[in-house]
Order: sequence, then C-alpha cells, then structure tokens
Amino acid sequence: MNVAGDLPAWAALLTALLVLVGAAVTLIGALGLLRLGNFYARVHAPTLGTTLGLASILIGSALYFSVLEARPVVHEILIAVFVTLTTPVTLMLVVRAALYRDRTEGSRDVPAAEVVEDLIPRDRTGQEGTWA
Repeated sequence: MNVAGDLPAWAALLTALLVLVGAAVTLIGALGLLRLGNFYARVHAPTLGTTLGLASILIGSALYFSVLEARPVVHEILIAVFVTLTTPVTLMLVVRAALYRDRTEGSRDVPAAEVVEDLIPRDRTGQEGTWA
C-alpha cells in the first residue's frame, strides 16, 4: 500500500525540499545548542531552529497530504499555532528561572538588576512607559 506513486512529481520534489530544509534548520539549531558559549546564548538556537524548521516541515506535510487527498488538510496549521505559542513562553520561563538562580548565587555572567532597570522604557516624567 504505497500511495507515494499517486503523488505528482512537482509535489514530491517540493515536499522533499521543504522537509529537507526544515530538517537542516532544526539540525543547525541543535548544533547551536552544543556550540554556543553560555546558557543564555545556547537557549536561543534550538528555539529558533525548532520554530523555523518545524514551519518548513509542516508546510511540506500539508502540501503532501493536500495533494494526495485532493482537499486542503489543515491539521498542520493547528500544530504550528500551538508550537508557535508554546515555544517562546517556555523559553521565557526557563530563562527567567535561570536568571533568578544566577542572580541569587551571585554569578557574574548575568547583568545586574540595576542594568536591567535602565532598559525599562520611561516617559519624560520618569514613569514607566511602553516601547514605541
């Protein structure tokens, strides 16, 4: 039961290209996890690699199943939405926990709280504002 023979050549090539690009981007993110120097630099590479690589793989999957079934398949859109929402939130929670731990232990690898306070936007009166 091999349905890949029913797939047109253009769809097979495009699907293969998208999946390979997605796998390559994910691999680059994984290598960034190994190669970058400290935790704060390392945490970004797999997050970006996962999000961008997964997007390419999901587009390839949606194309493959849409062409095979001759109707739009949108399961991949739900997967993309959930991954896009959960990955940055997880990143922020992990980084904040590490930042708290490093500050309480007195690590010199993180900026002091005073430096971070200087980054908060303020209006002319000194009140906290929003980024414009």
